[in-house]
Amino acid sequence: MRPLDHWDDVQLEQARELSWARHGKKILFYLPGMFVRDGVQGQYPALSVTGRDCAQHCAHCGGALLQSMPDVSKPGSLLEKCRALEAQGVQGVLLSGGCDGRGRVPWKNFINAIAEVKRQTGLFVSVHCGMLDAATARDLKSAGADQALIDIIGSAETYYKVYHLEDGPEMLDSSLDALARAGLPVVPHIVAGLHFGKLLGESWALEIVARRPPALLVIVACMNLPGTDMAGMTPPGAREVCGVILRARELMPDTEISLGCARPRKGAADLEELALLAGVNRMALPSQEAVAMASCMGLETQFRKTCCSVRLGEGTAGW
Repeated sequence: MRPLDHWDDVQLEQARELSWARHGKKILFYLPGMFVRDGVQGQYPALSVTGRDCAQHCAHCGGALLQSMPDVSKPGSLLEKCRALEAQGVQGVLLSGGCDGRGRVPWKNFINAIAEVKRQTGLFVSVHCGMLDAATARDLKSAGADQALIDIIGSAETYYKVYHLEDGPEMLDSSLDALARAGLPVVPHIVAGLHFGKLLGESWALEIVARRPPALLVIVACMNLPGTDMAGMTPPGAREVCGVILRARELMPDTEISLGCARPRKGAADLEELALLAGVNRMALPSQEAVAMASCMGLETQFRKTCCSVRLGEGTAGW
């Protein structure tokens, strides 16, 4: 198998043409709820069911990603917050949270609250599920969760050194099986460069995803967040991340591919340009350069104010 950063313009064109043939010559641009663009707020915020608490202490995050999320660590506050958000025009929510040291989010404490959110509101509910067992997957499905977002890691070494899990691959296999058996739609995420900025296991992660080809795969890139163990690392380059996109298209021609929002902003336009040339179907937080390039390429464009894992309502001609 070729290294993911070893590709040429012919492969780029082949991926683009295959994508357009299967999914149409178009792209959906997304503005998630955690971001503001030109004074416009997204309509799909992320909420943390553990507040700022996380016992996992992953090297790439260390809980930093939870800091800006509204705290809904009490089941009653989750329902209250979701009702308030719907009244403000929000279309859905991404429920996330810290883990317990074994890669698990305490979903069992929130099953009834999620069910009430689905009963009392019209919100679409995504869960960034983490590792989970069969019972929890069934409970989330029964509560009405609409989809599960899960990170796919292909290296046991990365699980150990970044997530501090000695049995990460086994837990991932068990979690994916539980989600499949529960019938909960899955949107896999692959974090390119998660191993301290280096590609290690991404090819195998794609093979894992391809066992059950999803409707959508989200590809993001590891960030060197201040205050984390990776603050000083060099993030993966645009060419490396594009290589992950190209291999994903090769393995899963019928799967939509999105360039997600979690990626370094420095040099973002370079990656976005390559992603467009590779035929990605969705892109979160596009730069003005990417939007202009899509127009020059003759792509049909739509703008949506949600997480790139969902497709709600009709797209618009701008934010």
